[in-house]
Amino acid sequence: MLLPPGGAVTGWAALRLLRGNFFDGLLPDGVTQMPVPLCIGPDVHRKGQEGVRYLRDRLEPDEVTTIHGIRVVRANRATFDAIRLAPNVREGTVAIDMAAAAGITSVRRVQAYTDLQAGTKGVRQVRAALELADEDSRSPNETRMRWMWRIDAGLPRPLANQPVWDRRGRLLGYADLLDPVAGVVGEFDGADHRGAVRHTADLSREGRFRDCLLEFFRVTGLDLAQRQLVVRRMLSARSRAKWLPEAERPWTITPPPGWKPEPSLDQILDERDFQREMHEKWLREGDPDLRELLGEG
Repeated sequence: MLLPPGGAVTGWAALRLLRGNFFDGLLPDGVTQMPVPLCIGPDVHRKGQEGVRYLRDRLEPDEVTTIHGIRVVRANRATFDAIRLAPNVREGTVAIDMAAAAGITSVRRVQAYTDLQAGTKGVRQVRAALELADEDSRSPNETRMRWMWRIDAGLPRPLANQPVWDRRGRLLGYADLLDPVAGVVGEFDGADHRGAVRHTADLSREGRFRDCLLEFFRVTGLDLAQRQLVVRRMLSARSRAKWLPEAERPWTITPPPGWKPEPSLDQILDERDFQREMHEKWLREGDPDLRELLGEG
């Protein structure tokens, strides 16, 4: 009801409508609600209203779609706006990571969109977040833990959700964070890790990593509020690491024979776009001529 003709929901709210379940409209404290960002265009004026943030940026017609009867910006614009409206680069990185985790868009696609937005307010924050993004992150707090490793602790870029095997080809587990040079695994323990079954599985996986001489540390949600504590834990784990040459490691990140890699996010999105285009063509033109499909038309 607050949208003018031509306006659309954008940012985190649009990503929620695009099935990004991690976009819950709350700040990192899990309590404070964020305003709903509405793009209304440069020629429309609205009085400020609690719970709403009006954006007067230009909105092109092809940037808008309709979901559940609501005008919503498309994936790349929604993600771009979510990043630039985030309170800082850290949370902007969470936004792009979670858009990728939900299969909404990819880093490459948002980067291509950003390249066309020179001069737009907040574009510097978007570019900084894209540099730190990782499409393999699976939760906001995994991203925040990785940020602490990379920025607060000043350590080399780690791998996210990396499968690790022993030398016999047995899968040891997926490491939330892996330093492949030092041989350090970092795990984020969220609320879903507190049940007895999950906790037992976590301990078993940690044991497999340690048996193969990988050093290990854990971080919880409460820990994230104490950055220096987490940084010390990370640096301590790295100081204890074995730093083994690759040939001497009892673990490896090289897949064993027969391991089928998952398609990249861009491959998945390209296939989805192709299927959508074919469906839309069918709606426009009806069933294709069989002779055309056979190349005889």
